[in-house]
Amino acid sequence: MPDVGGKDAPQARRPRVQKNVTTALGLDICSERYPVGSVLPRESDLCEMYGVSRTVVRESLKILATKGLLHSRPRVGTVVCDKAEWNLLDAQILEWMGPRIQDLDLLGCILETRRTVEPVAAEFAAERASVQEIADLEAAWTRMRDAGTDTEAFTRADVQFHEILLKASHNQVFRQLSSIIHAGLMYSLHRSNEVIDHRDEALAIHRDLVEALRLRDKAAARAASHRMLDTAVRDLAPALRGRRQDADGA
Repeated sequence: MPDVGGKDAPQARRPRVQKNVTTALGLDICSERYPVGSVLPRESDLCEMYGVSRTVVRESLKILATKGLLHSRPRVGTVVCDKAEWNLLDAQILEWMGPRIQDLDLLGCILETRRTVEPVAAEFAAERASVQEIADLEAAWTRMRDAGTDTEAFTRADVQFHEILLKASHNQVFRQLSSIIHAGLMYSLHRSNEVIDHRDEALAIHRDLVEALRLRDKAAARAASHRMLDTAVRDLAPALRGRRQDADGA
């Protein structure tokens, strides 16, 4: 066993410290304590603020730069990027932004993307999905059904359902999208699952899609996907409408 009081201890703690600094800076950027275009404090000042080494600060800044939040400018310093450059499908950024994500109309954008992709993916999956993929889809549906009133568990299973569906299309671009939009899908489905009083309708539509794939019925699969998305639009309408009204009044 390593000597927890010796030289190994700082290395063991570093990931947690770095994560805390990254999160603190990410929250400050997303809450606009450091607004777009502003310059962050110098590295030495950040070290003093968080009580960490320059290495930890640099690693945190590097992580935030890969997420599109920051970039370095010679003779200026570390600058907060325009929101158009942020990776808004990053799970941490979604968490850091919280309610402010509504300002970017992400819900509407995700729904537009799903309307474009999912019905076609469902039709492809009806023709191409393996027996195992259909079984995996049914297993995800079963977890949704068994989640009861647990919104978090229901949403996790719901996200898995849609990711399996995209992969079962056997379209390489759609398969990549399943991982790229994971965080955005989680956010969107969680919001829609929060606002509904009961989930019987959603469960029935998801079940219909599984059956369509089992029967290799491409038209029925596409139709079930369209119904699923129509239901999502209906459930999210209050949030989407509020966003548009805010934009019109701005």
